[in-house]
Amino acid sequence: MELRQLRYFVAIVDHGSLSRAAKVLHIVQPALTQQLQLLEDELGCLLLHRSAQGMQATDAGKIFYEHAQAILKQVSDAKSAVSQSSDRPSGTVALGIPQSASGALALPLLKAVRTTYPDIVFQLTEELTGNLTEQLKSGRLNLAILFDDGQLGSFSTKTLVEEELMYITRYDSQFACKRKTITLAKALEATLILPSVQHGVRPRIESVVRQAGLKTDHVIDITSIAILKSALMADMGATILPVSPLLSEIQRGELSAHAISGAPLSRTVVLCASKNIPLTNAAMAVEKLVQQVAHDLCETGIWIGTKSLRQ
Repeated sequence: MELRQLRYFVAIVDHGSLSRAAKVLHIVQPALTQQLQLLEDELGCLLLHRSAQGMQATDAGKIFYEHAQAILKQVSDAKSAVSQSSDRPSGTVALGIPQSASGALALPLLKAVRTTYPDIVFQLTEELTGNLTEQLKSGRLNLAILFDDGQLGSFSTKTLVEEELMYITRYDSQFACKRKTITLAKALEATLILPSVQHGVRPRIESVVRQAGLKTDHVIDITSIAILKSALMADMGATILPVSPLLSEIQRGELSAHAISGAPLSRTVVLCASKNIPLTNAAMAVEKLVQQVAHDLCETGIWIGTKSLRQ
């Protein structure tokens, strides 16, 4: 198996066509087809099949595609590691961020990297927490922002902030809180619009509710943060979330956030890297910058409801 075969295969999947992939790769289509056949013969399975939508990966091809991307990423990183300068880092850095943290961090990070390290190609990926974990393990991501659930031992970690979970409603909601704080029991009386269990924040909420001897009886489960926002704006219920995914709406006065008293409802936001795959100079530079940006957002009060834990 050769690296060029991995590149060819990834290109075919990405472009959905042998002819388009051949054009991008600057090789003739028969040569591309031959290399794909050799790869499939070596693996002993079909990786691609033709459909009305073009060339698509088989189930085996989808699995191999993930591994091929990770291998090509690590090869690219290895080349960058031996050629780049520590004074002016360059190369590609892929960082994953959960949907529930991107509202506070994504734009400030993009601006900071572009300003501070113009030679770094910064790839910011928004995903569910579980997907980020798998991509970080495989090497497809250099860094990922995750939440400390006691199961991050396989990663190298840097704690960023402690983020409070708050009771959030539309500013004029029927579920609005008239005081600055609300008890957990009172918050649970409202219809709650909560992320589904795939989101890291939901298990945390359920755990604290159980420990308090309470139940979440009136819940609307929504996977998409965008749909959750729309449901809040339609006043279908309240939510218990960190401020970060709803920061813009709160700053504009469209939503109101209230602290929840009598319950340790918070999460620790952590920057993670693989223990097995070395970071390039560029990735290490971005790692330090992420810590600085998170700290500054806390200290200036822009990231509401957080306390900096910078090490």
